[in-house]
Amino acid sequence: MKRTLLCAAVLLALDAAGSAQQTINTTPAFYVVLNSLTKTCTVADKVPRTDTPNITVASDTIYKTREEAEVAAKTLAPCIR
Repeated sequence: MKRTLLCAAVLLALDAAGSAQQTINTTPAFYVVLNSLTKTCTVADKVPRTDTPNITVASDTIYKTREEAEVAAKTLAPCIR
């Protein structure tokens, strides 16, 4: 009886750990990225790497579509020459 209860408790614990995993966010995200050497902005679908000193995110906003990000790249202060 003790062995059955112990096995059931272990199975419940393993099941709870497996169902608690986070789901991957699959919503598209676009970023406006500023190249400080050329003073130009581009749209990227991934966050730029932080180990590149001349590439930064021009805005903290995450855009849902590429079109929104492209419009923002034309109007953001760091991107306007």
